Parts: sequence; structure tokens; C-alpha cells
Amino acid sequence: MRLALLGCGTVGAEVVRLLHEQSADLAARIGAPLEIAGIAVRRIGRDRGELPVDPALFTTDALGLIKRDDVDVVVEVVGGIEPARSWLVEALRAGKSVVTANKALLAEDGGALHDAAVDGGGDLYYEASVAGAIPLLRPLRESLHGDRITRVTGIVNGTTNFILSAMHATGAGFAEALEEATELGYAEADPTADVEGFDAAAKAAILASLAFHTRVGAADVHREGITEVTAADVASAKAMGCTIKLLCIAARGTDGQGRESVNVRVHPAMIPLTHPLASVGDAFNAVFVEADAAGQLMFYGRGAGGAPTASAVLGDVVAVARNRLAGVRSASESAYAALPVRPMGEALTRYHISLDVADRPGVLEAVAGVFARHDVSIATVRQGPAGGDNGDAVLVIVTHVAPDAALAATVGELRGLEIVRSVASVLRVEGGL
Repeated sequence: MRLALLGCGTVGAEVVRLLHEQSADLAARIGAPLEIAGIAVRRIGRDRGELPVDPALFTTDALGLIKRDDVDVVVEVVGGIEPARSWLVEALRAGKSVVTANKALLAEDGGALHDAAVDGGGDLYYEASVAGAIPLLRPLRESLHGDRITRVTGIVNGTTNFILSAMHATGAGFAEALEEATELGYAEADPTADVEGFDAAAKAAILASLAFHTRVGAADVHREGITEVTAADVASAKAMGCTIKLLCIAARGTDGQGRESVNVRVHPAMIPLTHPLASVGDAFNAVFVEADAAGQLMFYGRGAGGAPTASAVLGDVVAVARNRLAGVRSASESAYAALPVRPMGEALTRYHISLDVADRPGVLEAVAGVFARHDVSIATVRQGPAGGDNGDAVLVIVTHVAPDAALAATVGELRGLEIVRSVASVLRVEGGL
């Protein structure tokens, strides 16, 4: 079985090393040896260390490599939308099997890849696109195929989890925790994709598509990052026995007309320290799956890095290579449900709201009146002095579940009240607090 490898960066180099180190075992598992037919890169002369591969295999002509008749499987670890999309569509339509780690492409236009796989009769596998080495997508698309998944909640970005874990442990602010993450190599020089939630949103779209048999794209995912999370937010969460995590949430429910639908979102949220996801620290990932028959399942491990991601890539390579030798292909995309995506405003959420207010009679009544006008009920209220000599107070409110649009409108009106000096923080609450 001959492979065309597109990309030889951190992940691609690890794929090459593992193919070399485990060649005998991989051949035994598949029933035939794996050989690299070529490696497409942007610059041939770049220093890639001492890779156990013939330098003559490197080429800058990715499309030419894909079109070769002796290539059985195309492995893509380049990333980005184009030219990766054109390359993979070409490979799939030609009947070649494809293994990719490209979460951005799958979230942006996974449908085009699945359609091309059907047209050409090859396999499309992408376990490495979400949560690195954690076996997650295969269970969703195969092991749980006989069940009805109702909710997927996860920590799927290691950079943001490291930052929030550091803020919780040390009391540091966002900027300080980000600086530490950068120094340790957990954050890129430009961390925007991570800290603004774009990376997690792409993964959320992939998870939702598999869990609910519905095509969900990145544009369908409500996205918020962690840049506005403060040390005060983290301290407030700790005082309530909670921690703050950037969560990817995909949930089955009903829309405004009572029709079954899905809601997919990424945002920071407070969760109780008793929740299984609360103990997931450092740069680890974990995904919590809830299904009708299987109940609650949790998948945990390293979600990024060259070796873990390469492990997932090779797992897929073994699967598609065995299929090709047997003359079969895996089941095609399951998108039969085609459920509508419910907008964020209709999602049922809870809020933790911290207000700096004037400390005088009638404040609580006025604030409670705003919640009542928007049909949002209050679960708990905690009031205390703000500190300093200005005579103001801090009012901390946790709501019951309500439509997110109603909660957002409530916060908007609170900002306009004369007695409210400022809305210090607004965080969603998940996990049964």
C-alpha cells in the first residue's frame, strides 16, 4: 500500500518516523507493507531533522503526486482550506482513500469531501482532526451508531485549557497565563485561533455532524473566546465551588416550533468542581458524551502535539489500507437526519451575573424587576460590600434556565440602570450547579 503524504511539518514528520519505526507491525496488521510514494512540501530544502526517508521522495508538486497511479492512500496534514480542499477532492474522486487531520476544512466544507468520497468510492477518515490521539470520532460514527446521542460537551482546545487552568491555580490574569502558555510552547505566536474559539468551533461542528447525523458547519456554531475572562471571574467561580472552562457543547433539543433541532456552541462557562470535566487540567482534552442507552461516557487524553496526532493519523491509515486490500469501503457519511440548527438565542442556558450597584434601598427590587420583565427567574442572589469608600455593593446573581436571548436582553437592560455602576462579569453556567 503506497501513501502520498501532503505536508511534513510537526505532524507529518512524526507520521514518517512512526511509519519507519513500526513498519513490521503495521504490515502485519494490514496484511501488506506501507510505503511512502512521495511527500509534498512547500520548500524542499527546509531543515526537517534526520528523517528516515529518501530525500528524492520530496516534491513541491502535490497535485502531480496525488494523480499518480501507484498512490493508494493520500494523507493530508497541511491544514487550511485551499489548496487542501482541491487536492483532497481530486484524490477522492479518483477513488483514492484519504486520511486528513484538517479540522478547518472539514468544518468549512466537509460536505464536499464526503460527496467526492461517494463519487469515487474511496474512504474518508479524519480521527486526528479532533482531540489528537483520543479515540473519539470512531466511537461516535461506529460504536454508538446504534444509540441516540443527546449531548456532547467537551474541552477540545489544549491552549485555552492550559490558560484557564493556570488562572484557576494561581489567580493570574489572562495576559499572564497566556504569556506562560507561549513560553512553554502551548500557545502559538499568534494565538487568535485558540483564544478566540475558532479552533474549538471547528471541532464542535465535526462532533455535532457525527453525533446528530446532520451536516453542521463552522458558520452554524456560536463562538466566544476566553479573552474577556478575568481573574475576578475565576475567583468568583472558585468562591461558588466552580471553575471556568472553554466548552464545546452540541445538544439535541427542539426549536421555537417544537421541531427537533440541534444547538452547537463554544464559549467559556462555569462548571461545578464535581463535574468530570472540571478536573481536566493542563493542555489535556476531554469530551463528555450523553446517549439514551449508553448513558454518560467520557473520553480523555492529549489533544494535540505531533506524536499524539500522528498516532491518530496512522490508526486511520491502517483502517483504510485494510479496506482497500479487502476491496471494501467504510460506510459513507450519515447525514440522513438533516436537523435544523437552532440559533443561540433559543438555546436554554443559565447565567452568573456580577453587578457593581449603588448600596441603597430598593436596588434588589429594581434589579429583580428587570429579570421579571424578561421572564427570567433568579436561582440565587448574593450581596456584599464592593470594598473601598464609595459605598457601592456587589450583587451576584445566578439565574435558572432560560432562553439565551432573554438572558442577553436582561443583561442589556441592567447595563442601562442608573443604580448599576457596571456589569462586572457575565458567564454562562453549565453542569447542574
